[in-house]
Order: sequence, then structure tokens, then C-alpha cells
Amino acid sequence: MPWFAKIEEGIVDKPEFDRYVPAHKAYVQDLIAKGHRARTGYWAERGGGMLLFEAESMDEAKAIVAQDPLVKNNCVKYNLHEWCIVAE
Repeated sequence: MPWFAKIEEGIVDKPEFDRYVPAHKAYVQDLIAKGHRARTGYWAERGGGMLLFEAESMDEAKAIVAQDPLVKNNCVKYNLHEWCIVAE
């Protein structure tokens, strides 16, 4: 399955963002349970972060991202990219 990267930037204040972090973590755990091999994290040096996951297609990846609580609650703006791995 192809890999996808959602690179995001927070657009709300930290208290508002933090309200949705537990739901985001549960969402990622659900992706893992469904076989999408998801990983999520944030940038140490500035606001924002990234979600890596596998999906069958860009259309499926878009549908997956649309369900992220951080997206659904307008906490982030993001770009979604298919990540082409050249070495493992």
C-alpha cells in the first residue's frame, strides 16, 4: 500500500487544540487497528506536525484525513502528499 503524509500547522490556540488531542490519539489507534500503520507526532522546534499512514489510494487517504478530529474541528490546516519511498 502507498504511504501518505499529512503535514499540518495548528491554527487555533493551544487550549483549543489540546481539547481534541485525546480524540486524535484514539483516531490514530483506530487507523493502526485497521492496518494503516499510522504514526503521528509534532515538530519539536515549531507548531504543527505530521501524520504518516498507508492507504490504497489518494482518494482513500483524503477520506481518512477528513475523519481526523483535528481536521473535523478546524484545529489545523494541512497538505496531503503521497510519499514515495526510495529505500528501506
